[in-house]
This record gives sequence, structure tokens and C-alpha cells, in this order.
Amino acid sequence: MSTTRPAPHAPRATSGIVDDETTGIPSFEASGGDWSDIAEEAARLGEERIVVNMGPQHPSTHGVLRLMLEIDGETVTEARAGIGYLHTGIEKNMEFRTWTQGVTFCTRMDYVAPLFQEAAYCLAVEKLLGVTDDVPERASVIRVLMMELNRITSHLVCLATGGNELGATTIMTVGFTAREELLKIFELISGLRMNHAYIRPGGVAQDVPAGGVEATREALKNVEHYLRQLEDLMLANPILHLRLKDVGVLNLAGCMALGITGPMLRSAGLPYDVRKAAPYSGYETYEFDVPTVTSEDAWGRVEVRLEEIYQSIKIARQALDRLEKNPGPVMVADKKIAWPAQLAIGSDGMGNSLAHIKEIMGTSMEALIHHFKLVTEGFRVPAGQVWQTVEHPRGELGVHLVSDGGTRPYRAHFRDPSFNNLQATSIVCEGGQVADVVVAVASIDPVLGGVDR
Repeated sequence: MSTTRPAPHAPRATSGIVDDETTGIPSFEASGGDWSDIAEEAARLGEERIVVNMGPQHPSTHGVLRLMLEIDGETVTEARAGIGYLHTGIEKNMEFRTWTQGVTFCTRMDYVAPLFQEAAYCLAVEKLLGVTDDVPERASVIRVLMMELNRITSHLVCLATGGNELGATTIMTVGFTAREELLKIFELISGLRMNHAYIRPGGVAQDVPAGGVEATREALKNVEHYLRQLEDLMLANPILHLRLKDVGVLNLAGCMALGITGPMLRSAGLPYDVRKAAPYSGYETYEFDVPTVTSEDAWGRVEVRLEEIYQSIKIARQALDRLEKNPGPVMVADKKIAWPAQLAIGSDGMGNSLAHIKEIMGTSMEALIHHFKLVTEGFRVPAGQVWQTVEHPRGELGVHLVSDGGTRPYRAHFRDPSFNNLQATSIVCEGGQVADVVVAVASIDPVLGGVDR
């Protein structure tokens, strides 16, 4: 697909009406405002231009994303993204909750990959507390396991919905069937299928339950089975090849200029991955590759994501081996930070174990007081600020935390990869057809909960 700029009659980035010096055709230049104003001015002057909305309720915009397209026939001459329809104020709300409660907010940003926000946030809090080296190894292994399983489920959603948007419903059903295998594991380990709040400052909420390792191994086998079907449906599909090849092109220079990371960057040939560049949670001790291609298009991004799923399965199996060999605690020993103290899964769902409730309610008044204060007031974090990044399924996720020494964040801000990657919307859509917009946006894989926060 061509990525050249639109014809002279397309809107530009200032204001007013200017005659093009070479053609004499009026040029509509706009800065800010809504495109409906531009369309009205064009209509008043009798110019034949069509500006259409795609979204924010369109099923192919991956959430409430509004695309404003100027079209010439079926060709997109200008594309702009309108965001903010899913704004939840999560970062501001975190200033009014304890450090532990902040996990339950940030996990809801990118709802397709919640465990990565939890991990980045907790790693940052641990840096501020100075307990990074005190986090038990088993807790770090469980974090790696859960993140890699979540990377697989996220990529499966991207591939499945991308196929469905092109009419290939079987791609969606196979992809979501594979994802379901791992959602059952999330529920087994954390109690929830999404928005887990499982990774906590100091470790994780609870250990992998009995039978969890074996169940995860079996689930990964099933995922591989479905993944082979998905590869046959996608990589051997001539229609899909025609729809994706040379569509949504963005070269390495464009990715670097726009700050784009993740599969989009790796589809342009650069093997940048935070797990390798700035390892965290012991990633430097795992064996895995960073897949890249050089096609720079939507087809290459499919290839990269499929290979990344295999690499995540490889890492997850290494983590499972370590869990079998290395028992131990899953939360820091410092009881001023470790909360909740003990969890158990029982007939009534999930909560504190009966033994712990018996102790704090009937044996130790001090333990009850401490538990009450830790839950209601939270722990204090030394004043300072920190920056932490992780490799999210969509690219580099960063969190900037500021503490004033209190029991809640003074400021929390996230660099969500979907937000940065969405800057590429215009360049990957312009010059192609309206039907190619669906492919190009799907290849970006934005999740609007993370974009708007």
C-alpha cells in the first residue's frame, strides 16, 4: 500500500483556504476543531469532498475509537483518530487509594492484558520501597508465568478479531477457543478471568494452588494444538495474504519517529524487547528469542505475533519447571508490606484462610489491629519518584510513580503502548482503500481502555 501524502485538496495542518501554487486547486487547511466544520466549508464552496465517521461504535475499531476519514471514491486521502470516549480517570483515582488498592485500578486499563499493568506498577512500588531484591524468587517466577500466559491470550485476541473483521469467523472461533484454555488457568490461580489484582507490591496474592502446574502444562498443550490450526487458517490462506500483504506499511524510520514499540516495531526489523534490553523479574535467566520480520506490513505483524506466542509458551514451560523445583514464599517477609496476609480458596470463594482468621480474631489482638490498619490505611512509601518499564503485548509499557511519603501515590502516570502506537493511524491508512483501514487498525492492535485510561 502506498504511504504517500494525499492529493492537494486534502486538509492540512494550519488554517484558512489557499490556492495550490502548482495546480490552482483550493486547499483546505485546518488546525484543531472538528472535521464537520471542514466538511461544511467545503460544501459551502461547492467542492466535492466526503468526510465520514468510522466509529466510535463501529465493531472493527477495537473499542470506542473514532476514525475520521476523508475519502475520494474508495481511497482514503486523510485519516485522523479521535480518542477519549472510554476515559475512566484511572490515574487520578489512584491518588485517592492506597498503594495496594492501586493495583485494582491499573489492572483495568488495558483489559486484554491486565497482568502487565499490575506487574509494572508493583515493580515500581517495590523500587520506591527498596524491596526489589527481597521479593521471593517464587513470586517472580509466578509473575513471569502469568505475564507470558497473558501475552498469549492478548495476541490470540488480536489475531482472532482481526480475522473475524475480514469475514473469517473460523479464525475467531479457533483463537477464542485457545484463549479460553488459559482464562481457566487465570481463574484457577487468581480466582478471576480478568482484572485479577493478583500481582501485589511485594509478591503475589497467593501461591499456585495444588494441581495448578499440571493444569497449566495441559492447557499449553491444548493451546499449541489450536495454534497449529490458526496458523493453517491464516498463513496458508490466499485471501488473507492478499488482504494483509503490503497493507498498513510503516517502515523502521516511521516507527522510530513516532515512538512505536512492540510487534509493530519488530515487524520493521528491529529486535527491541524490554525483556532483553532492561530485564525485570529475572527475565535475563530465561531462554527465548525476539522474533522479527522486515516486511513492515500487516502480514508481518501477524507472523511476529504468532511466533511470539510460541516463544511465550517456551518461557512459560521454563517457569513451570522452576515452580516444581523451588518451593517457597510468594510475598516479602516484611509484615508491614505483605498484604493480604494469607488467602485460601474455599467453598465460599476466595478470602483469608480460616487458620489466619482464627489467629487474628481469637489469639492475637496485635495481629488484628495490624491487619485492620494495613487494610484500611495501607503502608507508607518513602518519598521519591521512579520509572519502570515492562514488555507489554502491544509494546513498551512504562509507569511513573511519585510518592510524598504517604500511604497513597502522589502521582501515577502510565505510558501505554496503544496510545503511542495509535499515532500511526494516519500513515498506515492514507493512500489505501476504506476496506484496508480495518486491516491497518487491526494490525496496530490498540486497546482503548489503555489509550484513554
